[in-house]
Amino acid sequence: MTAGNSGRVALVTGAGRGIGLAIAQELAANGYRLSLGARSVAALEAAFGPENEQFHYASFDAYDPASAEAWVSGAVERFGRIDALINNAGLGERVALMDDNDEALDRLFAVNVKAPLRMTRLCMPHLEKSGTGRIINIVSMSGKRVRNAFVGYNMTKFAVMGLTHTTRHVAWDKGVRATAICPSFVRTEMSAYTNKVTPDEMIQPETLASLVRTAIELPNTAAMAEMLVNCRLEDML
Repeated sequence: MTAGNSGRVALVTGAGRGIGLAIAQELAANGYRLSLGARSVAALEAAFGPENEQFHYASFDAYDPASAEAWVSGAVERFGRIDALINNAGLGERVALMDDNDEALDRLFAVNVKAPLRMTRLCMPHLEKSGTGRIINIVSMSGKRVRNAFVGYNMTKFAVMGLTHTTRHVAWDKGVRATAICPSFVRTEMSAYTNKVTPDEMIQPETLASLVRTAIELPNTAAMAEMLVNCRLEDML
């Protein structure tokens, strides 16, 4: 464990697999105490073992506000503080421009926008107390530009960018820094549909996890608002 991080507490949503699991593993290996939220607590126990002084688990359903409230309360009860929130849980349901599917759009907004906003609101008082609180929103390059027809996903990712920058504006004077990390294709189940790049050519979850830790550990005087992470060449303005 890294001594400098041994007291810091981070919450990670969607920590049971994919990017969230890699983030949790990276932070655990570097001394953080972790409160992990996932739909399956059993998946967390399988990955990290039973709860102990470093790990706290919660059943988190992005559609259920009560699960978020119970999780944050339980984390504070266990650790007494929150230093970082990583909003990672996301939904990749594909809704094209001309699809008449309001139910799918509602699901996308519930998971990709309303859930991270809710977690931000619940954690903010504790992050402010930290003096160096951090919020990392795992967004997507689809929140910066559009290269497909999936209007629902693209709209929600642009919305999370708005959430991130609003958070930066509101919380800056309290020492809280918010960062949007925007990856292109990451080697997870969500990117399995594409043949534009091979799995080996995609961003590896472990690489993205190291960037998350970098964003958390930057000092208040060197905050990064956005990290754009490519695995193929793009012209970025």
